[in-house]
Amino acid sequence: MVRALRLHWPEYLIEAGALGVFMVSACGFGALLWHPDSPASGLVADGVGRRALMGLAMGLTAVGIIYSPWGKQSGAHMNPSVTLTFLRLGKVKPWDAVFYVLAQFAGGLAGVLLARLALGAALAHPAVHYVVTHPGSPGVGAAFLGEAGIAFVMMTTILIVSNSSIGRWTGLFAGTLVAGYITFEDPISGMSMNPARTLASALPAMDFSALWIYFTAPPLGMLLAAQVYTTIRSARAVRCAKLHHENDQRCIFCQATPAMGKA
Repeated sequence: MVRALRLHWPEYLIEAGALGVFMVSACGFGALLWHPDSPASGLVADGVGRRALMGLAMGLTAVGIIYSPWGKQSGAHMNPSVTLTFLRLGKVKPWDAVFYVLAQFAGGLAGVLLARLALGAALAHPAVHYVVTHPGSPGVGAAFLGEAGIAFVMMTTILIVSNSSIGRWTGLFAGTLVAGYITFEDPISGMSMNPARTLASALPAMDFSALWIYFTAPPLGMLLAAQVYTTIRSARAVRCAKLHHENDQRCIFCQATPAMGKA
């Protein structure tokens, strides 16, 4: 544990900062698009249109983080489900997984609290409600299946693309899925796919309804994707736990250094 902290603390802080930035963006664009006093809320009254704009904003935020120097170094998991899946695949060491997950939860909450300082009552308004994720009108069962399904597709895409000749574009594929999910899947489950993201909004809002869905369905969906992928191919086919590996940053997972390049 101590050795992991001493050697890899920059990556842990990066993971916290990455999800923190993502949550600041989510809160900011949530207030901009849904608060009734926002000038942007009146420009797009249609729910699909608003979700499409939100999806575009969050997809671009995810892509920006993944391809930033931060994301290139930590691997830009930003999600305990992603980290636990790569742990299951043997690509992340146990203590690194522990500190990644702790950092993701802490960073996500810090991001929402920072957004609350900046946005004040606008973030707490019922129309924004700290961008809390809730099951949609189809109900809890549909929300569970929706979360598991989008997580399965996301991890399947990450594994296929990152371990192919177009691995450098994994972040673009992931960002595109985020945008599409927010646009079309959000009415079913609230589109979290991330336990840390959901808890980060739930704590300041003191709204924990159906929290169990977002702590169970995304990890199960991603772990199932990993099982299917390794059954068809093998665990050895998974090169590394980074979403963007071919860069000039060190890799704590496969021990590649900037001079070594892609593993």
